[in-house]
Amino acid sequence: MADPTEAAPGSVEEEKTDRINDAELALKGINMLLNNGFKESDELFRAYRNHSPLMSFGASFVSFLNAMMTFEEEKMQMAFEDLKATERLCESENTGVIETIKNKIKRSVDSQRSGMAAVDRLQRQIIIADCQVYLAVLSFIKQELSSYIKGGWILRKAWKMYNKCYSDITQLQEGSRRRASEQPAAPPMSLSVSDQSSHSRSSSPGPSPAHRLDGISLEALDRLKGSVSFGYGLFHLCISMVPPHLLKIVNLLGFPGDRLQGLSALMYASESKDMKAPLATLALLWYHTVVQPFFALDGTDTQTGLVEAKSILQRREAIYPNSSLFMFFKGRVQRLECQISSALTSFRDALDLASDQREIQHVCLYEIGWCSMIELNYREAYMAFERLKTESRWSQCYYAYLTGVCQGATGDLEGAALVFKDVQRLFKRKNNQIEMFSLKRAEKLRCPSLSKELCILSVIEILYLWKALPNCSPAKLETMAQVLQGIDDASCAGLKNLLLGAVHKCLNKTKDAIQYFHLAARDEVGRLSNSYVQPYSCYELGCVLLNTPESAGKGRMLMLQAKEDYAGYDFENRLHVRIHSALASMRAAAQP
Repeated sequence: MADPTEAAPGSVEEEKTDRINDAELALKGINMLLNNGFKESDELFRAYRNHSPLMSFGASFVSFLNAMMTFEEEKMQMAFEDLKATERLCESENTGVIETIKNKIKRSVDSQRSGMAAVDRLQRQIIIADCQVYLAVLSFIKQELSSYIKGGWILRKAWKMYNKCYSDITQLQEGSRRRASEQPAAPPMSLSVSDQSSHSRSSSPGPSPAHRLDGISLEALDRLKGSVSFGYGLFHLCISMVPPHLLKIVNLLGFPGDRLQGLSALMYASESKDMKAPLATLALLWYHTVVQPFFALDGTDTQTGLVEAKSILQRREAIYPNSSLFMFFKGRVQRLECQISSALTSFRDALDLASDQREIQHVCLYEIGWCSMIELNYREAYMAFERLKTESRWSQCYYAYLTGVCQGATGDLEGAALVFKDVQRLFKRKNNQIEMFSLKRAEKLRCPSLSKELCILSVIEILYLWKALPNCSPAKLETMAQVLQGIDDASCAGLKNLLLGAVHKCLNKTKDAIQYFHLAARDEVGRLSNSYVQPYSCYELGCVLLNTPESAGKGRMLMLQAKEDYAGYDFENRLHVRIHSALASMRAAAQP
């Protein structure tokens, strides 16, 4: 990875006066981005967008990253258009790389030119596949059946290209090693690719190994292998997150999704010299601190992956000491370790470091709001979410709901009632699960019987659904239990018992948790208003029973019941992913 100190924002016009090395310039742009130079990075890539496929891809990636950080429709559409433009730029170069190299070597005595052409061809194919993966991710975000299917078809094309590129690069690497072993003492002008690289490291400075007469250097191949491994790894992670009931369709499309293989590929990419090495590092941090705990991808253990995330942060701390993104992920690790005070400090530091980057500020504000809810500091949470409701264009409806329940939890019921009215006005996406949930909950809370306790119940519900209860301290959990036990409302009895079960589970009071989950699973009164309560209760009860060998069979039965006996409830796909992960973990544990 290039030294970020060399990637300080500078004049784009000055760069144009020099001979451009795409790989180095692209890495420089990415390092700008990670050192809080989002604007400078965007300017650099866009200035050279039409110079080469690699720089075009860099510009499109920055656009995609902005979309992923904000989830704003406008930015997602812009990212879509940018990625399609890069894809079109590369599509003229789509023939087999091995045949291209053979033909060019036969026709040309200039091996330097043929080698550079081969690298360019490989680079274009990898970029096309990368663009298709990002387009699929933009599709999956919509969380609609048609979007999953469309994304699957896009990924199918990407998978074929990744396989082809990976195979071609592997063949070239093997050929280089074979020639190296056959010609260990060849003179410099007839060195094999591997020998050229070795010779260049042990002799006086001269032409780059990539420009030697035998074509492509091992350094270039290693960089390309890192490049393809980044997309290949993300591809596998995307497929592994497809809801289980769609996996059969995905498998019919012609590819599997192996989470561990994806993580291994991302690790390889993160240690390479490709421009995407730091991006692979961020992808690993995102997976270990956001995706894995949210979807419970290793059963119910939200701590899994934190050791790896902390190791990554420690290795990169000296390189990116003031990066808002790395500071953000440091806060995520601290939050998952229940160090909420330290997490709040990290998120506020990241907020200050991202003074010129609105999107990073918003994700930091979001985390500040969540940490404040975890601490039951409703006023601080209300202030963070109110700012997001005003500034963010992602889901103002969702932010309005969070603002309302936190404001009501402070005791300001009149102000909360006004915000709940805003939820309906700000509701825009009928097919978005989160907005639909926010709308239904806000409508229910717009009633004469609205109380501070009901708003606190709604806050606890949000913490539960977003897997944040395990981050709460025992003292805060006890406070939640006291509030819940004092609520006497038949319409939310099932939800109350589900939340009490979840709280007692976090307090390691297993017997009490089982009792409350049983009550929630049997509740019929609140089934219409809290349609997810029964399947989630079956899942939670199953998770508890799976921990004991004597009751593991019953736990598995309850998991399957939650999966098969209920449909059409809130966050159904989310629960299916968790059930699938829990059963997979049980099968893995049963193997010798």
